[in-house]
Amino acid sequence: MLSTTTDKITRYHQEKHAYVYVRQSSPKQVLHNRESQQNQYALVERAVALGWIPERVHVIDADLGQSGQDGSRAGFRELVAEVSLGHVGIVFAYEASRLARNNADWYALLDLAAVVGTLIGDADGIYDPRSYNDRVLLGLRGMLSEAELHLLRLRLDAGRLRQVEQGTYRQRLPTGLMRLADGRVVKDPDLHVQRTLQIVFERFAALGSCQKVLRSLRDDRILLPRAQRAGPDAGQVIWKRPSDSAIYEIIRNPAYAGAFVYGRHGPPPSHRPGRGRDLVNRPMEEWTTIHQNVYPAFIEWEQFMANQERLADNAYRHPQRRRGALRSGRALLAGLVVCGRCGRQMHARYKAEGRYVCDALARVFGDPTCLYLDAPTIDAVVVGAFFEAIQPAELAILDEVLDARRADQARRAQQYADQVTRAEYEARLAQRQYMAVDPENRLVASELEHRWELALRALAEAREAAERFARQPSEPPLDPILRAQLADLGTHLPELWGSGRLTPEHKKELLRSLIRRIILTRPTMDTVEVKVVWVSGAISTLTVHPPILRARDLAGYSQLVERVLALGAEGYPDQEIARRLAAEGFRAPRSKTIPKRLVFKIRRAHQQTALINQFRHQPKVEGYWTVFGLSRALNIDRNWLYRRIARGTLPATRHAPTGFYLIEDDPTLLEHRRSQLPKRCVT
Repeated sequence: MLSTTTDKITRYHQEKHAYVYVRQSSPKQVLHNRESQQNQYALVERAVALGWIPERVHVIDADLGQSGQDGSRAGFRELVAEVSLGHVGIVFAYEASRLARNNADWYALLDLAAVVGTLIGDADGIYDPRSYNDRVLLGLRGMLSEAELHLLRLRLDAGRLRQVEQGTYRQRLPTGLMRLADGRVVKDPDLHVQRTLQIVFERFAALGSCQKVLRSLRDDRILLPRAQRAGPDAGQVIWKRPSDSAIYEIIRNPAYAGAFVYGRHGPPPSHRPGRGRDLVNRPMEEWTTIHQNVYPAFIEWEQFMANQERLADNAYRHPQRRRGALRSGRALLAGLVVCGRCGRQMHARYKAEGRYVCDALARVFGDPTCLYLDAPTIDAVVVGAFFEAIQPAELAILDEVLDARRADQARRAQQYADQVTRAEYEARLAQRQYMAVDPENRLVASELEHRWELALRALAEAREAAERFARQPSEPPLDPILRAQLADLGTHLPELWGSGRLTPEHKKELLRSLIRRIILTRPTMDTVEVKVVWVSGAISTLTVHPPILRARDLAGYSQLVERVLALGAEGYPDQEIARRLAAEGFRAPRSKTIPKRLVFKIRRAHQQTALINQFRHQPKVEGYWTVFGLSRALNIDRNWLYRRIARGTLPATRHAPTGFYLIEDDPTLLEHRRSQLPKRCVT
């Protein structure tokens, strides 16, 4: 033992406070390594023996269970603050590593102690940081403490990595797997737990997204098991409402595929030391170790890989150009369409009609919107190309569909039966506990009675849910027409597609089975170029003419105007002009045909009067009398003239385009006709 008197301790130090710093590196040490705590707390007696009165000896033990490298140690910060204020005469620690495990904290404390004259004491002696020899010795002890920590970490990491490489490292197992006393891993013997996890995997395979699985479990009132790792229910399986995070963790965990994986989680790329231990999911190519067929599997490894690809595809993020999960919107190509201008993923908007929109540059840089396209016309041409692509295929999927429906119905029935069985067990257990308690112990008896009532209520709810499910009608059989269509899908798919029996999700799933991506560009206002990238890598280029707002934005608008004016000058009526233009390949801004009103607007804009209107309202055309003009000149009813023309007594010729009669302007003929007019014909 060292002497309790030393020339380094003066009255100046004893008039100030003595601080005893107590720390252990982990909660496990706090619980089980009691001797270390006792040795550290014993430093209080040493401070009193060195001359400090008990009232001036303080213990700081707020950092029990905290690592020496953790920058969030509140007790150490309190100690440094007291030293810097000059309130401390001496600081006691069992060894230097208790105060700090890195040189930055250690030398910061030594510098403050040297400035204010604070001594440092441990189990070996008393040191004055102002003394050169003592400061050198304290510096060496801090360096050795940091080196010791580094060597310990190296040995621990090396041992852990050896176990990881061999696949024997005991990592935490997810719910549904448990480790026996001999180290073997088996499935949870509770069949309800196994069947529930199997339902999650099967519904994800059928529905394709975690959100749809969540809504499906919610609608069926299926609870998910959760193995408790800590707390009063540690070691038990608690049944909880399904959540998106729980379903994501089940689908992403490779242990359910029987694989031992190490390195799934790690610090983010921007992680800095001392900023906490937040972990993120690493991509699979960065996982340290993967050993297959280590645990009993709920799904095959190939299915697990397909699930991860589906999750990544559902993410709908740039620049990966993921397609996103299937949704119920009418736009069939949502998630597939890519902007040919900026390369970003386009998204669907729904107003009166669906639209494919790319506004990424507008949102980020304030640029104009890249594309704003009509969805139905693009969908129609892509669906047509899809039908052509599957014509050689004979898809016989009827039996698989029916079997999947029956299997899902059976699994749901089994799930409800399992819930009733578990509720019955809980009720019987609560009853036995209540019957076993001493009736005189009213506090315990009342609580157990309350638990029994809750268990009976849960049992009644489980039975009611099972009965409701049993009353639901089973899936109706497919009618013969639909059965024939599915038996020869490649031939009858167009008919089935338009029958209304396929939901938008079904149509999108079919399209994605052959189409990887669709690139849209707009070379002109009325033309959209559609490049279909098939899963095989082949590319098909299609052209679409979507409806536009203004006729002047049509690619051949000037030629359209020239033809309208030319045909109008020849005397053709608006309806005939519209028919001829459609036959020549011209189109309107919002339809493939030319409406009569568009012809009228073009002529009116160019101040061209239709020849038919000239016959109706002008007395002469091209030097000839019209029926309208001659009837006015003779002051007679037009029908009198039509009858004479029909008999051949009044010479007239037909105008070829319009069919109206033209009468020669002959003064002699006019006087002769006027003399033949009876009085009753005069108007």
